Amino acid sequence: MKQSCLTNTQEHENEYSFIRQLVNSLTHFRMKYKLLVIATFFVVSDVFGHTNEMVINTKEIQATIQPTMYGVFFEDINYGADGGLYAELVKNRSFEFPQHLMGWKTSGKVEVLSGGPFERNPHYVRLSNSGHPHKQTCIENEGYFGIGVKQGEEYRFSVWARLPEGSQTSKIQVELVQPDSKAETQTLAAQNLILDSKVWKKYQVTLKPKTTNAHAMLRIFLVSPHPVELEHVSLFPVDTWKKHENGLRKDLVQALADLHPGVFRFPGGCIVEGTDLETRYEWKNTIGPVENRPLNENRWHYTFPHRFYPDYYQSYGLGFYEFFLLSEEIGAEPLPVVSCGLACQFQNNRPEAHVPVAELQPYIQDALDLIEFANGDVNSIWGKIRAEMGHPAPFHLKFLAIGNEQWGPEYPEHLEPFIKAIRKSYPEIRIIGSSGPDSEGAQFDYLWPEMKRLQVDLVDEHFYRPESWFLSQGNRYDRYDRRGPKVFAGEYACHGKGKKWNHFYASLLEAAFMTGLERNADVVHMATYAPLFAHVDGWQWRPDMIWFDNLNSVRTASYYVQQLYAKNRGTNVLSLTMNGKPVAGNEGQNGLFASAVWDKSNNTIIVKVINTSDKPQPVSLVFNGLKKNERLTNGTCTRLQSEYLEKDNTLDDPTLIYPQESIIDINGNRLDVEVDAFTFFVYKWVKK
Repeated sequence: MKQSCLTNTQEHENEYSFIRQLVNSLTHFRMKYKLLVIATFFVVSDVFGHTNEMVINTKEIQATIQPTMYGVFFEDINYGADGGLYAELVKNRSFEFPQHLMGWKTSGKVEVLSGGPFERNPHYVRLSNSGHPHKQTCIENEGYFGIGVKQGEEYRFSVWARLPEGSQTSKIQVELVQPDSKAETQTLAAQNLILDSKVWKKYQVTLKPKTTNAHAMLRIFLVSPHPVELEHVSLFPVDTWKKHENGLRKDLVQALADLHPGVFRFPGGCIVEGTDLETRYEWKNTIGPVENRPLNENRWHYTFPHRFYPDYYQSYGLGFYEFFLLSEEIGAEPLPVVSCGLACQFQNNRPEAHVPVAELQPYIQDALDLIEFANGDVNSIWGKIRAEMGHPAPFHLKFLAIGNEQWGPEYPEHLEPFIKAIRKSYPEIRIIGSSGPDSEGAQFDYLWPEMKRLQVDLVDEHFYRPESWFLSQGNRYDRYDRRGPKVFAGEYACHGKGKKWNHFYASLLEAAFMTGLERNADVVHMATYAPLFAHVDGWQWRPDMIWFDNLNSVRTASYYVQQLYAKNRGTNVLSLTMNGKPVAGNEGQNGLFASAVWDKSNNTIIVKVINTSDKPQPVSLVFNGLKKNERLTNGTCTRLQSEYLEKDNTLDDPTLIYPQESIIDINGNRLDVEVDAFTFFVYKWVKK
């Protein structure tokens, strides 16, 4: 196979020599063979790829590419929050699941009581002497598909506890254990805690496992004969992202930071709407002391019968404060989504399931209060709460989405009063509406004019579509109204027909589609792949960008596509054409897609080329508009490629598909290369 990232000038000289000899010999024939000469020239020319000439006009600086162009979208699906990004290792830590001991095994005398120290989490447990000399009282937590711990790492155990009336100082033993039905249970770490208070008090101890285990359990023994009462039993790795105590899993946040996202959309998705209005995501329940954040049913715990998780709930430990802080720490603009008073319309088609427009004021006030929580000064009601949580400075919120995948006339009816109220109080906030759940069709065609009428700033488009759709949509945004509203491609992924799993070919078509987003940066201001995370033992939806188990994570080929675009975003679009047209995979363009950008911050020209065909393609990149004293230097070529189209990275083989970078030189203003079949290339030069 030819080295795609190296020039092949000598090879082309041989080809040109062959063509000249052929043409010269043919011209000796009589004039009636002139047409044959011309035809032969074009046939040979096509064989050697001279029609794939892409012209980049370096002087034609076009649309500004928004800093928010490439970002991430988080939703608590596939155990993305509890059991995933949120680093808490204990399931049902406050005993608030419908079955209060879900996730727990008990032995001896264990009672669930109510009236504990936290109003919105009132339940707690009492551990008393079992009365049997050979049976200790204990509780044991299974975690999320087990508790993952690493040898030598520190884990912070904490619990709120008190002694019942009349009880004396008591002691519990806290252990990390590896249960084994075939042998005696192995203790990985153990510490004793002396409990001495008759009022609720927080106790803490550090555990340091002696071995690594992905499926450990947390066990708490009553050692003394005197009873104790426990609430909010918690276990966190000490080494969370930036060492936050109520922190996030370090490797997963690092994967987000390495994407260099420009925008971070949260907290969903369908969970914003809820299974019904009672279970919708309410941001005010997710702030304040973590011990007093109420449990909420997760919209995704029963949607797919073959993936039914009756104990999938939201602890709200990862709440809006943590989302805003995470956005700030990974350098992304926060983009929260709030309920518009419509429950999930896939599950609720009765009008009475939704809030009447006349009764929307509490929902509208929630949206206004959210803006104040993010941006208000420390003397405002909600700004003061943010400051008390540890962030006196505002989060500088600029965007707010109202509703998720709503549709029908009821959506604009509900959206309009939100827009009026926000424009009046916070005219600087950019409002995002929705075009519904489909990328085209009746609802899409109805909602776009409505969004224009309501003058939203951006319209959120979603498309989970098969390969054929992504191959046909390279010029989707070429035809959009340049006057607005702008587009937010808020959820998209290539779902192979019959192959709804992560595989390289799907990621390649996502890369091809994204050239159209980039070329139309005057229309498209944001784009986020979805879903973001998935636990290998507890997923409801695929494909997903980042997979993980209790100890490790893996970045998919789709992840690297997103990363290559975000790291090579540029500041402005450059004109790139082939035969006078954008390179959008249309008929006659040999399955090629391409875009070019200019990064004024470092004088860099970046060209992305995707070959979606099954054949290598000769391509010429011609840079017009360079001055006589200008040249392209420090060239690199990054290639994302795999010979296994239906495979992807796995936890066992995390770098099967990985971007490879090499040096590439260019003479003058022309680069002749051969782009491999099924490959994504990023070419980059500094203009000096």
